Amino acid sequence: MPILWVRRRTERDGNLTVRIRKGTTLRTAPAKRITASAFSQAADRGVQAALRQLHVVRESLADSKAEDIVFIDIQGKSALGDHMVVASGRSSRHVAAVCDRLISDIKDAGFGIPRVEGLSNGDWVLIDSGDVIIHIFRPEIRDFYNIEKMWQTPEIEEEKLH
Repeated sequence: MPILWVRRRTERDGNLTVRIRKGTTLRTAPAKRITASAFSQAADRGVQAALRQLHVVRESLADSKAEDIVFIDIQGKSALGDHMVVASGRSSRHVAAVCDRLISDIKDAGFGIPRVEGLSNGDWVLIDSGDVIIHIFRPEIRDFYNIEKMWQTPEIEEEKLH
């Protein structure tokens, strides 16, 4: 029997109903009422945290002498994060040094331990710190993949779609 995940709020009692299998219904406690002002305050705190994290990344990359730094706002385009940063190092050793410093700066700023991929090779390092995703390349690898071109496409207006 297939599992169905249906969530809906009933009008008469305000409870949240979750159906897990066809014919089986679980009822939860009354749903909490969250006001719009509480939600907007939480959203503002999240935006401010993302901007502080972006500032830490910007300062760390500048101090490490990273080259060709590009900042891309992906808020609304992807659920991966709010900002993407693409930078280059002069060599594999420089890429590894920039990444090591960036990781320690993110930790020291209180944003936790970021997830890192590709640091041992040093050609393309991906650092996921939650709100900000950082790609650091060697110049040849960056030219080959050209990921900033993919993320900097212009917005398409809905009226122009078929």
